Amino acid sequence: MSLQQLKYLDALARYGNFRRAAEACSVTQPTLSAGIRALEKDLGALLVQRSNQFGGLTNEGEQVLAWAQRMLYEWDALRHNLMAVRTRLSGRLRLGAIPTALPPVSAITNELCRQHPDVSVTVLSMTSNQIQEALAHFRLDVGLTYLDNEPLPDLETLPLYRERYVLLTPHDSPFAGRASITWAEAATLPLTLLTGDMQNRRIVDAAFREAGVQPSARVDTNSIITLCAHIQPGGWSSILPAALLSTIAQPRAATAVPIVAPDRRPLIGLAALHSDPVPPLIAAVWSCGRQIMPAALTGDPAETGV
Repeated sequence: MSLQQLKYLDALARYGNFRRAAEACSVTQPTLSAGIRALEKDLGALLVQRSNQFGGLTNEGEQVLAWAQRMLYEWDALRHNLMAVRTRLSGRLRLGAIPTALPPVSAITNELCRQHPDVSVTVLSMTSNQIQEALAHFRLDVGLTYLDNEPLPDLETLPLYRERYVLLTPHDSPFAGRASITWAEAATLPLTLLTGDMQNRRIVDAAFREAGVQPSARVDTNSIITLCAHIQPGGWSSILPAALLSTIAQPRAATAVPIVAPDRRPLIGLAALHSDPVPPLIAAVWSCGRQIMPAALTGDPAETGV
């Protein structure tokens, strides 16, 4: 059994197609197929369901895949550990962030790249569930996600800041001139909100339920830009994390009003798989997170304590 064979199996599971898996591994399709058959022979188990095309992994294949992903992850971590001893830290960090934390994540990536010029970063917008799944299958190194609303098993976490919410509403809205409003009052407006597969929407819905109201969400979207584009005079309002307003272009015809009663401030932070020793890239991200938390992430020191 070789690491290359494990890479073949991981690529096949990821792409669900022999040709595309072979292209991702920079080998021919017969080479990839032969490598997987050799792995099956070494393990004495059928790993792949075959017909005219890839038919998925067998039960044994799923078990081997989980071990293969762990072994490849640990091998990569070992290489980075050795490189860090000999030279400057290098490599590519794969970071997944919930959409509402994409603007604040730049504070982390900026500091990481400043301290480690040979490190590069790929930032992906993902839901909290997608981040958890990608971490579990070693497709991400670090996630920036909610920490206290849904369980995060087998993960190391670093709290960074608490998300607080504002009503983004047109200037001609009945609540535009207020210092604050309640969730019950916000529910009386026609709203555009993020889609239900996002934990942000589940948090918002829970706040409305606690207030004993049912909002009128006329437009759902998974795009914050699309959401903001709907906030025009005579149109919709929305509910957004306050941290977004310092980095996105707030609609000129809109104003932000803090929402209170009930007070909802979910905790956001970094998450990564538990590993001993900690891979150098992960340790570097944790160090950067500790250095800049919490005020640099949100621009509001009074509202970010954890």
